[in-house]
Amino acid sequence: MFQDNGLEGRTALVTGGASGIGLAAARALAGAGAHVVVADVDEAGAQRVADELGGRAWAVDLLDTAALAGLSLEADVLVNNAGIQKVSPIQDFDPADFHRILVLMLESPFLLVRAALPHMYERGWGRVVNISSVHGLRASPYKSAYVAAKHGLEGLSKTVALEGAAHGVTSNCVNPGYVRTPLVEKQVADQARVHGIPESEVVERIMLGETPVKKLVDPEDVGSLVAWLAGPHASMVTGASYTMDGGWTAR
Repeated sequence: MFQDNGLEGRTALVTGGASGIGLAAARALAGAGAHVVVADVDEAGAQRVADELGGRAWAVDLLDTAALAGLSLEADVLVNNAGIQKVSPIQDFDPADFHRILVLMLESPFLLVRAALPHMYERGWGRVVNISSVHGLRASPYKSAYVAAKHGLEGLSKTVALEGAAHGVTSNCVNPGYVRTPLVEKQVADQARVHGIPESEVVERIMLGETPVKKLVDPEDVGSLVAWLAGPHASMVTGASYTMDGGWTAR
């Protein structure tokens, strides 16, 4: 676990914090001294992680944008991580699924940032860390909604960086390749179907096909980067996109 005391007295809110990258980020931020609010639609999972970290659980449906529009958040660090995936050719992509992904992974982060900035501005300090993806910088077939949402998140993050600079607020994206999480594991069957290959070949041929370093990213590595970006030593890092993709985007 990332160990530092740079976030003592700070409150960090992590969406999708009950598992995967969100869980790793929550642990790293707690290790850096932050009081962590674990936000997740999985109430039991959020409470379990909050209990582990001495933090607080927030059971929330981030698709309920009407409720988010009226929020006021006292968060010093906001980690927009919650996400879902759908693998399908565009002509077969359900428009309802496309809309759901954009709401969860682009509109909801905007609403949470909007809710958190007044507190950050008042304190003259804040950190927004958006869990983007290599797909925020590159496209892959059969992921039109995910790629569109992540590209949009990149633009949102840069805009927050420009507006927040005068107020001591930074905003950055973390761009991992395929991470060893439940979200990735759930893709295997769909990837096999759309590419016409056995499930046993999906990781090697599809997920690691463009990556010189032939392994999935560990969630804890992503969490450690999140904690660093949230800390005091990253005050001059803003508007950036930090790849953690094994060299994928070096091509």
